[in-house]
Amino acid sequence: MVVPSRTGLSAGVAAAVVLMAPVSLGGGLKAEERINWLKTPVRATTSLQAPPPLPSTPRLPPQTFRYRLAPGDRLVTSVFKIEGYEAQVQVLSDGTINLPRLGTVEVWGLTLEEARQRITDGYNQFLRRPLVYLDLVEQRPVRVTVTGEVLRSGVFTLPVNSSGSLGTSGEVTGVGSDGGGWPTMVDVIQKAGGISATGDLARLELLRPSPTPGGPTQSYVFDYLTVLKDGGFAPNPLIYDGDSIRVHKAKSPVNVDLLTTAASNFAPTAINVQVIGEVFSPGVVEIRSNAPLSGAILASGGVTRRGSVKRVDLIRMDGQGRTTVKQLRYDPNAVLSSANNPPLRNGDVVVVNRNTFTKVTDTMTDAMLPLEPIVDAASVFRLLGLPTGFGSSSPRR
Repeated sequence: MVVPSRTGLSAGVAAAVVLMAPVSLGGGLKAEERINWLKTPVRATTSLQAPPPLPSTPRLPPQTFRYRLAPGDRLVTSVFKIEGYEAQVQVLSDGTINLPRLGTVEVWGLTLEEARQRITDGYNQFLRRPLVYLDLVEQRPVRVTVTGEVLRSGVFTLPVNSSGSLGTSGEVTGVGSDGGGWPTMVDVIQKAGGISATGDLARLELLRPSPTPGGPTQSYVFDYLTVLKDGGFAPNPLIYDGDSIRVHKAKSPVNVDLLTTAASNFAPTAINVQVIGEVFSPGVVEIRSNAPLSGAILASGGVTRRGSVKRVDLIRMDGQGRTTVKQLRYDPNAVLSSANNPPLRNGDVVVVNRNTFTKVTDTMTDAMLPLEPIVDAASVFRLLGLPTGFGSSSPRR
């Protein structure tokens, strides 16, 4: 007779469960391991590092520039197959031109295409489908502002040598100054005398006004120092009327940067320094840009035997009119940019002082100088046997 259990299982099934319980309890760890074995193994993923970012290329001005008319531009205009409308005019100071039978037309700030369309709209009032030709035959000079660490900052006027280099579309393509006559950034910096000793060749900023009235000014920063040291692409953007170039001040230049800048055509070919004091050829000497203090003294012939190598004064005036005097020690073997051999700037004054022995002898000479006429007269009187006026009143026998 089969006795059913409370759970509804038969006695055989219940007995089997009771017999398997100890086995399950005793081999719990192995059962768990068996369950883990049945799991799908997960492949270990290695963390992939992102590749290092590529060096960022400088943001360059657009290769094409829409030339806009302004006072000083010379234009030639005509109407196809209609006589009496030919004219060669110049944009006046108020930005207007005077055309035959049309009068005054304002063209300041317009491109050639926009100016041609405005002239066409004016002739449409009394001509049927006029075909207007407009060409630029002579560009106005380029005016650019240079500020910052250059020898001569200010506003410079650069003539455009070529004539008629603009097409009917009014676009200036990216040609060099030699080919098209347009000034470039390097030309403008050289016009300003070159970068000074404190200029940062790694941060040359070009500011360009917006082509549209009231638009934001566009800024482009160029790093020529890295290009000169490591090689690579050296952009030399064209400069247009109204541009501004700013040369920032170097924060902590090293010798390599100073030498690289001085050897480039961004720096002035030579600077003038005045060397005075105990040197063989005192005066104004011309030395290369960023030359050390020792170079200026050697260019003056070196220190004389009266000079002191322990006391050399460097007098310098900063851009704000403040004068500083530094006491240095002359050492021709000192490293450039060291404490006793700093790079010089245009307009510096180097004073080589006298040594201690020379100061003492010069002091004694100056003290005896008022007595020299008396001593000389007494000696003459003694030689002639005349009374000298000193000591006894009777002449010496």
